[in-house]
Amino acid sequence: MTFDAIMTALKAGTYKPVYFLMGEEPYFIDVITDYIVNHALPESERAFNQLVLYGRDTDMGTIVGSSRKFPMMASRQLIVVKEAQHLRSLEGLESYLSEPLQSTILVFAYKYKKLDKRIKVAKLLAEKAVVFDSEKIREDKVPAWITSHLGSLGYQIEPKAASLLVDFLGNDLGRIAGELNKLILVLPDGSKMITPALIEKNIGISKDFNNFELNKALASKDVVKANRIANYFAGNQKKNPLVLTLSSLFYYFTKILLFHGISDKSRENVARELGINPYFVNEYQQAAKTFPLAKTKQVISWLRQYDLKAKGASAASEGDLLRELVYRILH
Repeated sequence: MTFDAIMTALKAGTYKPVYFLMGEEPYFIDVITDYIVNHALPESERAFNQLVLYGRDTDMGTIVGSSRKFPMMASRQLIVVKEAQHLRSLEGLESYLSEPLQSTILVFAYKYKKLDKRIKVAKLLAEKAVVFDSEKIREDKVPAWITSHLGSLGYQIEPKAASLLVDFLGNDLGRIAGELNKLILVLPDGSKMITPALIEKNIGISKDFNNFELNKALASKDVVKANRIANYFAGNQKKNPLVLTLSSLFYYFTKILLFHGISDKSRENVARELGINPYFVNEYQQAAKTFPLAKTKQVISWLRQYDLKAKGASAASEGDLLRELVYRILH
């Protein structure tokens, strides 16, 4: 089942006997688990009918034994197994799945890994339980997720602000959601829009000196601005490590390379093919003019070279390497 389908069912009060939540992205697993913990039982029933276990400290015998007990003075009980990926074995789960107790809600939070779908217990889970595969969202898809997530809460975000958060936090949805909650709390009265200025003031991400702005300066061949940002990064290396800047540049110039290969360059098609917000299409059009196909390929080659240098193949400082790279890209 999808995340949205599971959450819709839960919010409608529909609970199943067994949930197996697995995958690389812990955020969605945590959201589903927390919702069940906070809503499956009335608070007055939790003391006797809610049990939280941890994979490192329990075993399947204990889990199954607890799941087969009947609730005390209530219609159901809840058993949650956190960090279930640390269970030494799932042996015993098959027998429980063959006839799960309808008055028990059993939840496995199996993070950072997946079960091999070919094994017997995985096949049985697919038949008898709600199985959710929580996959990592690609970084280029995170701005759209941020917009959608805030929309579900009744708020909006400017495209540049969403890109700033991704530039700073990558695709760590847990951290991003946490920062968004903080930003919502400090929004001016009556405002529903998160802006770059709000992010700079409350999170510490500069709206003028960041990888997003460096890419934009290079695309427009703004030599002064690009060098100011490079010098700022050189003086603040802990907050702006070269490896992250190179990753951002590589992602950006790869998109420019893809742009050159698109035959239908209408705004809607470019946004769809590049996986970007239509707001940024004009920037990529400008970048493609600044960097023709041959130059784009050359820049990508340089980025690979400087990545090796940054990882120890050069004695130069990160700041000097970045300034040198920016000069080569612009000239």
